[in-house]
Parts: sequence; structure tokens; C-alpha cells
Amino acid sequence: LLLIFLTEYAEFLHCKGKKFTDFDEVRQEIEVETDRVTGMNKGISSVPINLRVYSPHVLSLTLIDLPGITKVPVGDQPPDIEQQIRDMIMQFISRENCLILAVTPANTDLANSDALKLAKEVDPQGLRTIGVITKLDLMDEGTDAREVLENKLLPLRRGYIGVVNRSQKDIDGKKDIKAALLAERKFFLSHPSYRHMADRMGTPYLQKVLNQQLTNHIRDTLPAFRSKLQSQLLSIEHEVEVYKNFRPEDPTRKTKALLQMVQQFSVDFEKRIEGSGDQVDTLELSGGAKINRIFHERFPFELVKMEFNEKELRREISYAIKNIHGIRQVLPCLFTPDMAFEAIVKKQIVKLKGPCLKSVDLVMQELINTVKKCTKKLATYPRLCEETERIVAGYIREREEKTKDQV
Repeated sequence: LLLIFLTEYAEFLHCKGKKFTDFDEVRQEIEVETDRVTGMNKGISSVPINLRVYSPHVLSLTLIDLPGITKVPVGDQPPDIEQQIRDMIMQFISRENCLILAVTPANTDLANSDALKLAKEVDPQGLRTIGVITKLDLMDEGTDAREVLENKLLPLRRGYIGVVNRSQKDIDGKKDIKAALLAERKFFLSHPSYRHMADRMGTPYLQKVLNQQLTNHIRDTLPAFRSKLQSQLLSIEHEVEVYKNFRPEDPTRKTKALLQMVQQFSVDFEKRIEGSGDQVDTLELSGGAKINRIFHERFPFELVKMEFNEKELRREISYAIKNIHGIRQVLPCLFTPDMAFEAIVKKQIVKLKGPCLKSVDLVMQELINTVKKCTKKLATYPRLCEETERIVAGYIREREEKTKDQV
């Protein structure tokens, strides 16, 4: 047992039972699995690669390594790669029970940090955010990140920690972690701007802080989490109690289930018309949105298409006024006589009947389509689905006929 504990090894969730003792193989396995999931051209996926490392030299931590923001698509990456990565990051850091490790290179302007910007969106008070400043050894000569590391420039409640990682040359040269940690320690102790805070810098200190912060964070959030679980447990126990004496053939339960399904159909139909449903169609207009379009776009378009001859209308108005006066002389007047006005207007209103009836047909058809979409949830019961659709569609057609009569 002691031998197993002292041996460092890693396990992947997708390679159950296989232990990796060579961490070069671990790196290769990550690259192979990444290519398998995302393709060979720098694609992304929200499916995580689960890796567990066992070692006596590390502290207990659970980390989620998220990709950096890509501004310009490369390879076969989609044009909206930046938005996809942003959505993936937000999916994880929005959770209240996680700490956010905002990593920013020291040789860039901290005010332009994507990591800090995203962290501030979900954690405006900075209660869950820890700043990590990398590449301190790559800053221009004569410059340093002292103000940042002393938490004076852009303060965070949990502060900033500086680290110096291996360069690509060090990685290619097989420089091991122990040597890298010694070099990092030497850098902070020898640098005039950082030597006074060397004990609060470096990867080992970051590990220690993360472990402490995570422990404290779990302790702070555990009561609320326990309360939520207890509430869910009580709810499930109540549901179990209700169904403990369940009898499938009980007619009262069948009636109740039927009423619940009909009521749910009514709610779904109303939501689709009002536009407050839980499922939003992104491919085409449907339900209330399409009916709204018929009234405010299609109907006015049909009216504009109507032919209108102003000369003919003026002649009809003239004849109507003269016919009303009969043998009496037509005297100039400011207003058109009521009878002539009504006769002309009625004749013009009749022309609106065609577009109105066409709009009624379009609205009725959309209502029928909405009914069919709502009855899909009843597909488990074909007879109920068929009868519901027939009754509701019949009622809609009945209302259609009454509307046409009114038109």
C-alpha cells in the first residue's frame, strides 16, 4: 500500500483500469483524445477529458482547464468560434460553487484581460475570483507587475499570485517539473521587484492557496447545498408516498391523468400563441409570431396589391351626388351628402372582403399547425392525441366560419 501511494500515476475516465506512470504518455493521450473528440483542425468541444492524478507531492484539487478566447478562426473552426468558446466558459464559471482562476499574461495590459472580463460578468463582487499572473520573466526590461501582484492596480478580494512556467524550449528540452520549480523560486528570490513577496509567489504557493480557498469555499457553501438536497429529498419522499399505493387500473387516477394531459395541452397551446414557451423555434416563424406577421405584414401587403383607380372613384362620387339630388340642381357644398358617402364607402369596403378572408384562412391554418405541434406530447396515447386534435381543430373551423360570416 505504501509503495502504491508513493508511486505517481494518472488515470483517464475514457481508459478505465489503465494506469499511466509516464507523464509524457499522459500528454500524448490528451492530444489523441482531443483530436478524436474535436477533429484535427483545432476544433472545440464541451465534452471534458477527465484526468485524475495520484501523487504524494500534490494537494487535493479539482481543476477544469478551459480554452482561451480565440479571436480569429483557424483551420476548420467555425466563424463563430469566439462565441462558442465564450458560451462554454460561461457554462462553467457561472456556477456559484466554483472558484474562478483568471489567468492573465504579465506582458499584456491587465485592463484588456479576457479572463478578468468574463470573471467580472459572473462574479461582479470578486468573491470567487483569484488572479494568476504568468510570464513575469518575459516582461520588457525595466518593467514589472509589482502593482498588480500587490493588488493595487485592479484589486481582487482574493488577490493575485505570480507564477513562472516552463517555456516551450524548456518543454522541448525535457526540463522536469522539479527543475522548473527551482528555477521559478530562484527568479522570485533574485528579482528586485518581487523578492519581498517571494514567499507569496510561485506554483507551490498557488497550490496551497487554492487548496485552502477551495476548502473554505466548500465549507461556506455546504450548508446551503445541504439544505437544497434536504428539500429535494423531502419532495421526492412526498412523491414516493403519493405513488406508494398506486393502482394502474384505478379509474380516478386515469381520470386525473387525462385531465392533467388535457390541461398541459391547453397550457402549451397558450404559450405557443403568446410566445412564452420553453422551446423556441430558431428555424421559422410559428404560433403567435406567425399570426402577428399575417396581421401586420401579409394583410397590409394584400391591401396594397388591390387596384385603385382614382379617376373612376371620382366619377362614381360625382354620379352618386347627382343621383341623390335627382331633378334638383346640384349646388356646390363643402361636405359630401351622407347617402352618397355611405354608398361609395360601402362599395369600397366590399373590396376588402377578399384580403380579409384570405387572412382568416392563413390564421386558421397556423392555429391548426400549432394544435398538431402541441399534440405531439400526447403521442404515447394515439387515441387521445387524435381526439384532442379533432375536437380542437373542429372548434377552430367553427370559429372560422363565424368570422367569415361577420366579414
